[in-house]
Amino acid sequence: MPKHGKRYRDIYAGVDRERQYPPGEAVKLVKEMQSAKFAETVECHIRTGLNVRHAEEQLRGTITLPHMTGTDVTVVVFAKGDKARDAEAAGADVVGDDDLAKRVEDGWTDFDVAIASPDMMPVVGRLGRVLGPQGKMPNPKVGTVTDDVGKAVSEAKAGRMEYRTDRLAIVHLPIGKTELSERELLENYAAVIDEIIRARPAAAKGRYLRTITLTTTMGPGVHVDPTRTRDIVGDGAPAGDAEPAAA
Repeated sequence: MPKHGKRYRDIYAGVDRERQYPPGEAVKLVKEMQSAKFAETVECHIRTGLNVRHAEEQLRGTITLPHMTGTDVTVVVFAKGDKARDAEAAGADVVGDDDLAKRVEDGWTDFDVAIASPDMMPVVGRLGRVLGPQGKMPNPKVGTVTDDVGKAVSEAKAGRMEYRTDRLAIVHLPIGKTELSERELLENYAAVIDEIIRARPAAAKGRYLRTITLTTTMGPGVHVDPTRTRDIVGDGAPAGDAEPAAA
């Protein structure tokens, strides 16, 4: 096992591994852990109680945070004709049809979001084995297969992100850079929690939010109290304001 450096060990010593911090304290601590020479990304990892082997308990959607995450988003669009021109006008980084599909089929996936017009899906559908495992396959359920490709490109460039549970039922999302203020990061965190709760599958049973961890690119994780889901940006949720227990 590789050993962590002195900087990491010093930061780690300031985190109580047995404590679940209120959201405000967790964000403050994460901000204080910034030590790299670049603005680190603050990541939120939410372990749910979903059984992702069941289709009705899959969790997937999109979210636009109230404050920009500080990350440049590379968008490619599979379209032709007027839709291709709309995508280019909206700021898409790469636009193409069969030529773009061939490029991806050959292994090029150096982009964050893929958008497609419906008429291109017979071509894009063949890319599932490449884009599917990376979570980049265009999907009408999350708005990346659409006739209004210009709007989809603008939303993606504005910071709209797709989220989904992985095979361990964990949702991983960046909520901003450490250069954002504590309040901005807290508001982004609150938006993520609101969205995950809103999107809870009807078939979900038992405890929905199991654990929540905030961390920076180069720092240790900070455990956040998963029962604090309301009034996050206020003075903090009162002791009894926990997530209702599922039947």
